[in-house]
Amino acid sequence: MIKLKQAVIVEGKYDKIRLESLLDATIIPTDGFAIFKDKEKQKLIRRLAEKNGILILTDSDSAGFKIRSFLGGSIPKERVTHAYIPDVLGKEKRKSEPSKEGKIGVEGMRTQALLGALEKAGVLCEETKEKSRAVQVIDLFEDGISGGENSKSRREKLLKILDLPQRLSTSALIDMINTFMSFEEYKAAVKKIYEETKGE
Repeated sequence: MIKLKQAVIVEGKYDKIRLESLLDATIIPTDGFAIFKDKEKQKLIRRLAEKNGILILTDSDSAGFKIRSFLGGSIPKERVTHAYIPDVLGKEKRKSEPSKEGKIGVEGMRTQALLGALEKAGVLCEETKEKSRAVQVIDLFEDGISGGENSKSRREKLLKILDLPQRLSTSALIDMINTFMSFEEYKAAVKKIYEETKGE
């Protein structure tokens, strides 16, 4: 597993699944061209770029370059690292036919090609300090943020503190907590939520 401090931006969920087997990093899919209209996700990507920078790893076709250009143009250059996969003709196993340009995307790329792309981008040898223990699903449950009475309103307050979209899934919420907060800061936020909701 390669640990990256930058958040990795990919096009789709299958790209994310492919990279999760190689990288210990926050991986955000743009859902293709949906990113052009998704203001909440754009804001989240800008925040991630501000925090630790982002690594853009899109397909090598024209759609991938449009998404890359759009994101790269909305974030300061020094906060963006670009990784490029090679042009490889063929199709992904799950697809019945090749893409319009006949190129394999991130999801179908061989491990060595992906590692080569990361190495060329200069992100393979980065050392990152170990953070305090990560927040896990059980913490959200034990702290009344999920799966309990009044957990919905507490979760909404936590999302507000983090300035995140209300419809975030639990696993995405945990990713974001661990990106933007230490375990101790998370516990302090939970304490604050309980103090604010006393008597509700």
